[in-house]
Amino acid sequence: MLHDLVFASDAVLMALAGLGFWLFAGFCLVMDRLRTARRSLDRLERVGWVPWTGLFLGSAIIGGGCLAMSLPVVLGNM
Repeated sequence: MLHDLVFASDAVLMALAGLGFWLFAGFCLVMDRLRTARRSLDRLERVGWVPWTGLFLGSAIIGGGCLAMSLPVVLGNM
C-alpha cells in the first residue's frame, strides 16, 4: 500500500489531499455544532476560541477544489 502511495500520480495525491480537507471540514462542523449547542448562554462556560465556522468553510472550499481538479484524471484511469 505504501508502494502505491509513493508512486501515485499527482492527481491521486491531489484527490487524497482533498479527501483529507473534507474530513477536517466534517470535524470542524461537528465541533461548531457542539459549541453552539450549549445548555445556557448566560452561564460562564468554556466557549472556545477556535473559529470553527471559518475553518469549516476554508477547508471545504480547498478540499472541493482539490477534488475538482483531480477528478478528470482519476475517473479517466478507471
